[in-house]
Amino acid sequence: MSKMPPGPAETYDPKEKLIEWLDRYTKQYGAIFKASIYGTDAYVVSDPALVEHVLRRNWRNYKKGQAIKRIAFLLGNGLMVSEGELWKRQRQIVQQAFSKSSLKQLVPIVIGANARLKSKWLGAADRRESVNVTHDISQTILEIVLKSIFGDDYEKIAPHFEIFDEESGRHLQFAQAFRGLGQHVLTIARDRMGRGEAGADIMGLLLCARDPETAQPMADALFVNEILTLVVAGHETTASTLNWTWYLLSQHAEVGARMAAEISQFDVTNLTDPVDLKLFPYTQRVIEEALRLYPPGWLMTRCALADDWLGEYFVPAGTEIYISPYLIQRRPDLWEAPENFDPDRFDNALIGDRHVLKMLPFSAGPRNCIGEAFARIEMQLHLMLLVPWIKLSYLSSIRPELAAEVNLRSKQDFMMVPERRL
Repeated sequence: MSKMPPGPAETYDPKEKLIEWLDRYTKQYGAIFKASIYGTDAYVVSDPALVEHVLRRNWRNYKKGQAIKRIAFLLGNGLMVSEGELWKRQRQIVQQAFSKSSLKQLVPIVIGANARLKSKWLGAADRRESVNVTHDISQTILEIVLKSIFGDDYEKIAPHFEIFDEESGRHLQFAQAFRGLGQHVLTIARDRMGRGEAGADIMGLLLCARDPETAQPMADALFVNEILTLVVAGHETTASTLNWTWYLLSQHAEVGARMAAEISQFDVTNLTDPVDLKLFPYTQRVIEEALRLYPPGWLMTRCALADDWLGEYFVPAGTEIYISPYLIQRRPDLWEAPENFDPDRFDNALIGDRHVLKMLPFSAGPRNCIGEAFARIEMQLHLMLLVPWIKLSYLSSIRPELAAEVNLRSKQDFMMVPERRL
């Protein structure tokens, strides 16, 4: 008889927060357990070696699972959702927009948007006013994403994406409104092609990209899906991580001071090549630790296409596999004092033989996040431009609540008081 993992007799009740339910039973049953979630048999896996089997070694046997259904309604059959040959072709096409030379061209956009945010927060500091950090970061990152994608058409398209400010929830009504933005994207694309000027931005690169096998451009519907996917993925993951990072810095003043000391001898506005970011290792460790504690993509699911084995346990075809970076990255047997904010745990001299998938904030394997390099550039430049000048104090004594939806966001906006550091 094939061995199945242990697990709770009770089925998951959607009235309870899924992240808390998974956390409770992970602590009870360990690195793998079987449960009934949303009416389907699921294995909840937090062993890095087993996760590596699913995401890397035998990834072709696992299609996207239950968690992708909400995203599919929001983004259509774009890169995050598509499977098989369609995914393979689209990955090759979209990858062209994230080459080293393309990322280098985006640096001035990131610097410009954050310079405006810095000016706003310094003004608030001088007036002794509080700022809505969550809202301000969201707006800044959205500006960067839209300018990177649409370039000179930013002013034309930006008003249509104000939905991100107007609606914080990611429910059915948001999805329906968001899908309607595809027509505005298509209008700009057709206007460009009618003028014979695709543009040098990400939209232009995708308009000029060709299928490696057929040499054909993307169909309109697929093109719109990929543009909307880049907007959502590029905005919410980065904004969420930076939002949590500022909260952590507000609780650990010594970390901000150490970052400022590392950065202050360098004029970040003169940085033109992302490769120079490696010269600031402590700042990179701060980002890594924030990603460990609050990975934006807190949950990914896969569905077994054929029977398989995870260690000693049999995996029947059709089984959902739940993988939560949030849970893996806070396991006490994998991390020392996992609830503590300690950037130095990522000092190369201290890492040792840590399994590579003890950290997977951008997923892993062939279906890892295509925009990871850009997100890391955005986050590091943001912190390097602001932290040497500004420190923020969190106004509330209440521990922040998690809003574990598509991304791991804070339930309430972070209101903070800025103060000049210099």
